[in-house]
Amino acid sequence: MSGTLNKVMLIGHLGDEVKMHYFEGGGSIGRFPIATNETYTNKSTGERVTNTDWHNVVVRNKAAEICEKYLSKGDKVYVEGRLKNRQWQGEDGNTRYSTEVHVQEFTFLTTKKEGMQNNGGAAPSPQKADTENRTPPKSPAPLSQDADDDLPF
Repeated sequence: MSGTLNKVMLIGHLGDEVKMHYFEGGGSIGRFPIATNETYTNKSTGERVTNTDWHNVVVRNKAAEICEKYLSKGDKVYVEGRLKNRQWQGEDGNTRYSTEVHVQEFTFLTTKKEGMQNNGGAAPSPQKADTENRTPPKSPAPLSQDADDDLPF
């Protein structure tokens, strides 16, 4: 196999508000952290242990504006995208590195503003937004049935 794959799927909670940056050409970028948890039982002590991992998420343009409008700290979201590594010079002169999830698709699972809507608020709540034009996946070819097949259904 000569191809490669760079795909990330996360379901987690926002650790902070969406931080937006707008560019002169009209583009924008939104950044926010997502926390994912792993819970297991320690076999020697019997206590439940939870480990939290933090992921830096980047979303662009219209999708970023949608995230800023509807998401807030604590909301649960599904994101799908690619891992990208970035490096830059810090103010202290040291080289810094960061791994980010560049979002291609996302779905809001729970939002605080959704609760406001149920209590009479007027804000609409999108369920899914796609950040790139995708063609729908091809459905598998229908199974053919042979005349000799003796299946009862």
